[in-house]
Amino acid sequence: MSATADPADKSNPALRLGFEQGQIIQELGYDDDSDQELREGIEEITGAELVDEDYDDVADGVLLWHRDEDGDLTDALVDALEYLAEGGLIWLLTPKTGRDGHVEAHEIADAAKTAGLSQTSSVAIAKDWAGTRLATPKATKAGKR
Repeated sequence: MSATADPADKSNPALRLGFEQGQIIQELGYDDDSDQELREGIEEITGAELVDEDYDDVADGVLLWHRDEDGDLTDALVDALEYLAEGGLIWLLTPKTGRDGHVEAHEIADAAKTAGLSQTSSVAIAKDWAGTRLATPKATKAGKR
């Protein structure tokens, strides 16, 4: 049996998000229920602390925690695009089915489309959280070259 990424994925679920060393990741929607292990895993991969909503420079990616009661998802996605670098990705993190604040899949799809984003994949990323990878049209095209 050869060594694979599977053991690493189990020890650091953030590896599944595709972030890389040196990237700046902006975190939006953080609250007490956000998964601390996932946050720390991202910082371990990038070698930098997550920046918050007050960050006013370009970010390589966005981590958006969103619960049903957090307001309009389309508005949150449009806000997340404000400082996103060309080709950057948004990881939308929502509570899993059956958890308080769960957001229905069709609501995510509708909000992403309205915000001009393409939904590219979904993963169960933490104990209570599911992640949806959202790309800008340029990021989607760049991946197809």
